[in-house]
Amino acid sequence: MTLDIFMALVAFCFVGVITPGPNNLMLMASGANFGFRRTVPHMFGIGIGMPVLTLLVGIGVIRIFEAFPVVQTVLTVISVCYLLFLAWKIANAAPPPQAGAEAAGKPLTFLQAAAFQWVNPKAWFMALSAITLYAGGREPTAILWVAGAYCAVSSISTTSWTALGQQMRRFLGTPGRLRTFNWTMAALLVATLIPVLMPQ
Repeated sequence: MTLDIFMALVAFCFVGVITPGPNNLMLMASGANFGFRRTVPHMFGIGIGMPVLTLLVGIGVIRIFEAFPVVQTVLTVISVCYLLFLAWKIANAAPPPQAGAEAAGKPLTFLQAAAFQWVNPKAWFMALSAITLYAGGREPTAILWVAGAYCAVSSISTTSWTALGQQMRRFLGTPGRLRTFNWTMAALLVATLIPVLMPQ
């Protein structure tokens, strides 16, 4: 892979991970509700889970979809149901009893965040697109470069969105404001399902 192609790959991956999507909306909500430190396992789960998904897509998972289209349908149904469940959890996160306290409940763990990539429609789209564009021949080295690029840029995205959520805590000092924020984040998370549910 030449330097020009690699830089294009990094730019592609960065745009994909920094733009709003399920991962980033949940990180911002977690940063606002639980703070930066408690969200770190969630951040690392995304940072490892996305490259692993990309790697496995590159070495053959996509062939399962090609051979058995019903698998993709089942995965879509699971994705929609799980995202709706997460939106409900965000919307109903109990606000802290006083300003400066942390909301009741628990942020996603490392394993939960890593596993979430498998039901995250945007993660699948990003992985499939990157592999198709930059590792079309399925060469192991090219696949590793793609997975490595996602690993490298994910720290920028996860840190930025979590920090944004944490900084918003100063404006969400009352239970009413935090509740409104949580419902807004839940609605935006549900809105990310629109491209999945739109007829092709």
